Amino acid sequence: MKKLVTTFKVFAVLSVLALYSCQNENSEMNQQETVQAKITAADLKKEITPLSSQIVPEAVQLQLNESRKNLETYLNNDLQIAEVKALGKISTQKGIDLSQSLITDKDQFIASGNIMDPSSVKIGKIGDLYTGDDLATAQQGLREAVTEEVKSGINVMEITWNSKNGKFTTLCFYKDSGIIWDNVFGGLIMMDPRGNTEASNNNQAAKVVSTWYKQWWTANWLWGSKRGEAGYQITIYYSGSTVSNADVSDWGYISLGKAKSESKIIKRTGAYGQCRYALGLCTPTGSLSFNSSNFSVSFSGLGSNIVSNGTKSLYP
Repeated sequence: MKKLVTTFKVFAVLSVLALYSCQNENSEMNQQETVQAKITAADLKKEITPLSSQIVPEAVQLQLNESRKNLETYLNNDLQIAEVKALGKISTQKGIDLSQSLITDKDQFIASGNIMDPSSVKIGKIGDLYTGDDLATAQQGLREAVTEEVKSGINVMEITWNSKNGKFTTLCFYKDSGIIWDNVFGGLIMMDPRGNTEASNNNQAAKVVSTWYKQWWTANWLWGSKRGEAGYQITIYYSGSTVSNADVSDWGYISLGKAKSESKIIKRTGAYGQCRYALGLCTPTGSLSFNSSNFSVSFSGLGSNIVSNGTKSLYP
């Protein structure tokens, strides 16, 4: 009986120690989360080397000017660049880590959508626009996008924005050749949702004639330069009115984002040629997936995106 009591006492002591240890771990985790949540731009300013002038490189200024014009053209007064303040140059590893943490922090502002389709534009804090799995996807996508881009020697400026819901600020990272990343500049795109088309001129003198048709969608940065593109091209080979062969190609790419492109021929000979295509582009806060069973690309999460699935028939 005495041995049993002793064993019980030892078990009780171990239980108390285990409970105390768990409480300590939980307390430490909560403290870490609290510390992490308190990271602000002020912390980053301590880790950067101040610049001698507020003048930004010519290429960056041109991008800012063109972005202002395009925002005014398509969004009127819903979103405006109010002020730009150069902060300095990232010079330490801690500065890099803080920058990447701030870009993905749920209290930082972000934008998504196509400014040529104002109804698609969303602006707000990351934690307000994204929740649950979408929040995790958005933060992971942002982290992957900027890991290789934000490094020592990169400059930082703070941009103050006016929106219909009030003022907010973002951190914009840049180098002499242009802007690298900003949660608004990087989250928004310019794109004509109708896409572009082009067709060949037939060479009727040839014995076997070929003709092609191309369709593509282009995503541009807010300042107008190309950011990405997705498209396909179908070609048929024929004599008279009979198609003897057909082929198709596809492509998809985007800077600091995700792209998918698939295509296949489903009718190669006869009266016409036909292909199927599945295309998608999106900014890093969303994701794209391809379903081979129904041959389609789909978008999930939140972010600027274009998805086009369909068939194209081409006749002699």
